[in-house]
Amino acid sequence: MCYNFQYVCIMKRKIIAYEDYYKDFLDSLDIKTKYKVLYGLLLLETQDRLPSKYVKHIKDGIFELRIEYNSNIYRIFFCFDGDYIVILFNGFQKKTQKIPSAEIDRAIRLKKEYERKKYEENENL
Repeated sequence: MCYNFQYVCIMKRKIIAYEDYYKDFLDSLDIKTKYKVLYGLLLLETQDRLPSKYVKHIKDGIFELRIEYNSNIYRIFFCFDGDYIVILFNGFQKKTQKIPSAEIDRAIRLKKEYERKKYEENENL
């Protein structure tokens, strides 16, 4: 007798937002765009690997989640904290071919700020 079992492994990353940057971005979107963004986050949360169409390494441990909706492109910057935690930083609507360097610099600055605060919290324990 032969059994053929297929196992489906669904990752479950914990997604957290640093400060209110992501919330402010999400609040600026209409309801249908919000749903599309939340779907992108669901993929990020549950899938082991996503194609570069959705996720791309930018610089210095900063990644972007790319969301396309109604001929608009939205980007959300994040980093991994360990293997499972995703920290969401700034988001924006991309209007040019190239990612604005100011947005990348902001994400890098926020990542460093997050890491510094996390380190200080651990030191106080």
